Amino acid sequence: MTAMDDHVVHDHLVDARVLVNEVEGHLLVEAARADGRTAAERFTGRLPWLTDAQRAEVERCYAEEHLELTRHGWRHIARRTGQVRAEYEETYQLLRRRLLVRCQVAFGCLLAVVLMLGLTGR
Repeated sequence: MTAMDDHVVHDHLVDARVLVNEVEGHLLVEAARADGRTAAERFTGRLPWLTDAQRAEVERCYAEEHLELTRHGWRHIARRTGQVRAEYEETYQLLRRRLLVRCQVAFGCLLAVVLMLGLTGR
């Protein structure tokens, strides 16, 4: 396999991921719309005095508001996920640096002991 083949395979994987993300997004929106319609029908079911036209309008408005609130929630979750990811990456880098420093100190101590034992053994 050549570098060009690797590039083509990588492009196809990226394209597939983009397609999967788009399909997943579409399915999430459709599920939210269905949830909104169901909730709207339950809500208007408790309002028997509405005419058919009023019921349809209330259900439409309710479903639109439900979808907008759902999208707002998704945006909030996406922002918070980014914040948490940044916090975890920062903590990971800090712990990694601490571990590296401790390993270097331990190696230095071990090297010093070996050198001292080597010098005293002569």
